[in-house]
Amino acid sequence: MQNPSPDSLTPNLLTPGAPEAQPDSVPTLRSDAGSGAGSWLRRHRGKAAISAAAAVGLAVVISSQLAPKGDSLPLSVHNAGPNGARAVSEILGRHGVAVKNVGSFDAAAEALLDRPGATLLLYDRSGFLDQARLQELTASAGRVVLVTPRLGTLKAFNAGISQAGVVPESSPLLEPGCSLSDPAAAGPVSGTGGFLYDGGTVCYRPQGSAAGLLAGTDDGGLTVLGSTALISNGGLAEHGHAALALRTLGSSGDLVWYLPGLGDAAATESTQTLDDLAPDWVAFLGPWLVFVAVLAIVWRGRRLGPLVFEPLPVVVKAVETAEGRARLYQDSHALDRARDNLRAGTLVRLAQALRLGSQATADDVVQAAARHLGRPATDISGLIQERPRTTTRLVQWSQELDKLENEVRTR
Repeated sequence: MQNPSPDSLTPNLLTPGAPEAQPDSVPTLRSDAGSGAGSWLRRHRGKAAISAAAAVGLAVVISSQLAPKGDSLPLSVHNAGPNGARAVSEILGRHGVAVKNVGSFDAAAEALLDRPGATLLLYDRSGFLDQARLQELTASAGRVVLVTPRLGTLKAFNAGISQAGVVPESSPLLEPGCSLSDPAAAGPVSGTGGFLYDGGTVCYRPQGSAAGLLAGTDDGGLTVLGSTALISNGGLAEHGHAALALRTLGSSGDLVWYLPGLGDAAATESTQTLDDLAPDWVAFLGPWLVFVAVLAIVWRGRRLGPLVFEPLPVVVKAVETAEGRARLYQDSHALDRARDNLRAGTLVRLAQALRLGSQATADDVVQAAARHLGRPATDISGLIQERPRTTTRLVQWSQELDKLENEVRTR
């Protein structure tokens, strides 16, 4: 009896007709998947690059739209332009000064109440605030810095400081020249385009003047700056502007930055109407002017009858008309128009002299003139059909045409 072979004892796990599994079948499938992804990227790399660029552009647009926007107001802490004050506000913030930007009177009053002893920077270039509101802000602030204030603003503070003109052009650079510590530490500043103020302690005086670019009260509660260039972005890096601005505005830990607007002026109770400003006699003058205007309309509005056309006894000589047209052609450099008129006039006069009639063409006139003078027709045609390009040649050409007419008449 024969022993069974080992192969016959092993169970047949494969279904009939199925291929035998190879040892390398799994790695082969993984390699095909990786190569398929790479081939897809190679086939669509153009579209993938365009899609990536579009996604990046869309992200940039969205981020720019969501980013905080600045403004263009002079001396605004959000204005990064040359006339803004974003630079000095950020520098003050880095040195521990809390800058509070307010946009209305109520917000400014509330901010000063919440921050006892805070410094108030006020730039009311249009004079929107009245005396009552200015005094209310002064009572709440520990210190006030006015930038180029108007006459009404200075009167409201009643601190003995008044306007004194502008900085002369002969003093582009001003030295401190005072005992105040802040200007002495800052050094010279630019006086170009600045305003002068008198009263209290005055610094940065032009030569021969008692007023200066900076004025302050003796107790230090009010400081007047006569130039926006001292704290603006465009002038902060010049001379001692940065040091003066930081020392003047950073004396306390809190700074309220207030730029009054039109809304503050509309809320004031002292606004006067046109009727309040007009004198009493205007009530009588108005109706009288209306009555006079009606009389004038009736007087000038009468019908004067139809217009009469009357010929004037004026005779204008032909030579004056010709000279006038010639001057117009010369002023407008109309060489072509003058040349055509001279040629047409010559042909008409030659046709009359040769008795060719009004139906004669230019060639008929040239042929008749050539037979009459005994000259080649090409010479006469070349002269008449010439096209001068300069004014000098145009004058010579007109003289030659006049000579041709004289020859035809005298022959």
